[in-house]
Amino acid sequence: MSLTTVRIGFLPLVDSAVLVAAQAFGFAEAQGLRLELSREASWANIRDKLVYRHFDTAHMLAGLPIAATLGLSRAPTPVIAPFCLGLNGNAVTLATDIAADLAAQSGHAIDFDDAGGMALALAELVAARRARGLAPLRLGVPHRFSSHNYMLRYWLAFAGIDPERDVQLVIVPPPLTVDALRAGEIDGFCVGEPWSSIAVAAGVGHIVALGCRIWQRGVEKVLGMRGDWAEANPETLAALLRALDRAARWAGDAANRPALAAMMARPELLDRPAALIARVLSGRLLVAPDREIDVPDFLMLYSDAANFPWVSQAQWIYSQMLRWGQVAPGAAAEAAVRGVFRPDLYRRALGGTDTPMPGANAKVEGALAAPLAVGSPQGRLSIGPDGFFDGRRFDPDQLGAYLAGFDAG
Repeated sequence: MSLTTVRIGFLPLVDSAVLVAAQAFGFAEAQGLRLELSREASWANIRDKLVYRHFDTAHMLAGLPIAATLGLSRAPTPVIAPFCLGLNGNAVTLATDIAADLAAQSGHAIDFDDAGGMALALAELVAARRARGLAPLRLGVPHRFSSHNYMLRYWLAFAGIDPERDVQLVIVPPPLTVDALRAGEIDGFCVGEPWSSIAVAAGVGHIVALGCRIWQRGVEKVLGMRGDWAEANPETLAALLRALDRAARWAGDAANRPALAAMMARPELLDRPAALIARVLSGRLLVAPDREIDVPDFLMLYSDAANFPWVSQAQWIYSQMLRWGQVAPGAAAEAAVRGVFRPDLYRRALGGTDTPMPGANAKVEGALAAPLAVGSPQGRLSIGPDGFFDGRRFDPDQLGAYLAGFDAG
């Protein structure tokens, strides 16, 4: 059978798992596709190569298609996201000495279930360092339009830490974060795995906060593509989404983690120990050399509609772009954002299959304190909890009121 080649750029992160599974375990071939994965070093490379048609699709930060469509940092290029590659999967890591100072400031070990309390302790540490005449903490994020940047800012600002004045946020490509931490160029970072786990294994950092405890079920990475490619290749796109859906279901099954981790460990993919990757996939995180925690929802590849492109999640990202002055408000921008995440294409590709999907395209983010069974045109589906650590809710129809409720930003 002749296979259609789809060129896909990716970064060496554990949340590329669905793409790896689709290529390596036959899911793409079953849909008549050959996936050509190209490992890249930075998100800027991913964006530019997609825009200039070196790739057909790409593993992308959820904010990048929005930024590209709005023309932030470059000429506008319509980029869409019809599939999410998972939920959460990032962590905040600090250099070992600063993590120890944070624990001392809080009066107890790092509490991963109290993101607010740890943010307040960090604020006290920031103030104490300032009083001693020390330089502001330098914290790395992978891109200015990344969920990591927005979640880190959200966490810091809750405690009164101004991300623009009280700390320095710098851009560091994920594969360079551990080296930058070791060299003392940064004091910590918020990035996707495996880099926090690698920092712990190398003895240069401790994990102090988890993305899934800042925003449960927060969107992280998506499958991005130019809008014109999607329009010109509707059958290929539908086949790709079906392949990724099957791959995500397989990758989300605990029984398949050893095989998936072994494949991802290969030199041309993540080139990291399979045991470390398997830990991340399972949520058994080594947060310090002598401490392991179990976080089953650390990275969700399939369950809870993890692959569904909720329009409201794109709108939350846009709200953070507004909050931090990255874009000017306007009706045209809001309309453009509503067209970036494409549940219609997801439904078109997977309708009639046994994949459960929600009946709505948007929801109030942060409203679910417990799992909730939701209406689905096919199969049974439960979503949530999806809360923000500070208890706020994001209603995309009340954007102005939501932003007015913040003291910082």
